[in-house]
Amino acid sequence: MPNPGADPLSPPGPLGAPQRLRGGVLGMADIAAATMANVGPAMSFFFGFAFLATTAGVASPLTIAAAGVAVALLGNTLAEFSRAHPSAGSFITFVGKTFGPVSAVTTALLAALGYIVAMAGVISISGGFVQITLQYYTGIDLPWIIWTLLLTGLAVVLMLRGVVVSTKWAGYFFGAEMLMLIVVSVAALVEHHGSLSVDPFLPRHISGGFNGLAAGFPLAVYLFIGWENSAALAEETENPRRNVGRAVFSSIAIMTVSYILFAYATVTGFGYDVARLGDSRIPFIEVAHDTLGVLAFLAYLGGLTSTLGVLIAGINSQARLVFNAGREGLLPAFFGYVHPVRRTPNNAIVTFTAIALLIIGGWGLGHLLGSGPMNPVVFFTESSTLGAILILLVYLASNIALPLYYRRYRPQEFRVVRHLLLPALGTVAILVPLYYLAKPGQPAPYNWFPYAAIATLLVAVGYATILVRRDPILAERVGSIVADAD
Repeated sequence: MPNPGADPLSPPGPLGAPQRLRGGVLGMADIAAATMANVGPAMSFFFGFAFLATTAGVASPLTIAAAGVAVALLGNTLAEFSRAHPSAGSFITFVGKTFGPVSAVTTALLAALGYIVAMAGVISISGGFVQITLQYYTGIDLPWIIWTLLLTGLAVVLMLRGVVVSTKWAGYFFGAEMLMLIVVSVAALVEHHGSLSVDPFLPRHISGGFNGLAAGFPLAVYLFIGWENSAALAEETENPRRNVGRAVFSSIAIMTVSYILFAYATVTGFGYDVARLGDSRIPFIEVAHDTLGVLAFLAYLGGLTSTLGVLIAGINSQARLVFNAGREGLLPAFFGYVHPVRRTPNNAIVTFTAIALLIIGGWGLGHLLGSGPMNPVVFFTESSTLGAILILLVYLASNIALPLYYRRYRPQEFRVVRHLLLPALGTVAILVPLYYLAKPGQPAPYNWFPYAAIATLLVAVGYATILVRRDPILAERVGSIVADAD
């Protein structure tokens, strides 16, 4: 058995010839762009801001600023772990190296399922947004599932061609959406320059005070989901110990400033009437119509490029967590296969996507048997919420793990602020949205999501316990492949 006090950067023993991804082919700008593409600011903001504004009120930009600070606290945890132990396993590796193999397998299952469920919402909304756009401009009303399958197939083909190609395309799509979002936002502010106000930045305009801020906080945090993308690309990144952290913080900073701009432009475009804003299907699109007229097509185009960027960047990074878990034996070895030429985790990518599509199909069948055809916009909100609960549990475990990891394995580098205070604040920042996502009294189907998450956690712990007993050397393999190792 390995020495529990040994530095985990040194693999405990020979592993044969583990499957490796192509190292050092991505720079800091590449993974930062992929991270922001995974966040998908247009897609997230289009379908999330109406509810946020209804909850938080006119000062919803302040709620976004608070969420940005909270996500930066989580970013500190990811950056510090990646500096010490860069790995394609990301959170799975970090938690597993700290708490042992049972926690690693449990985290692998929670992360895999959480990201797949959340990505199912993204996959559905990609086709849904195409349907909305084409119906508006051409009157063509093909079922959204057709567009979903076409776009998902395109994204998978790009990912299987190689990480450099797919990451570049994700970056191009992100650049296009950001340009269009900024153009619309600036145009809206210029159009309404006579009514600009500082009210959206004054705490007294948050509906319900602190309670309103706390209630809107989970929605604001969700706008940033995907901020952790760069850590899973560590094995393919040049100098990951330095560049992953830089990509994390630069991405969070850019997204925070951008979301505040978009929120201010939207609230201003609605004349600070949050009731009317909340009734809008996609508030930002309505502001674009009122401001730019025929040029509102830019907003629609931004939404389309956003969904493609999220599809590519999200599946790319999240499938790598599954791949690494398969490579280390936390999940079936089938997931640990790498294409011999392109060095891409093909099995993980295809399986990840297929399961997400099966979830969409199962959810849709349930709607057909019950309330009628499934609305992809509604499904996006529902699946994103369920996936977010599982993902937040992984964030929580990582924040708790950071100080323990550094005290145990790297005591000479331990710093009270970076490795104790900031993770403690990050833990509190996670507990707030977890509480509001899990509190009793929510409407269906949200009322059963917490029970589903608890059941998933219990099953994951049970499976992990059995697997570790059957595989005594599993503890030696967790995190044994360091991203910048030879």
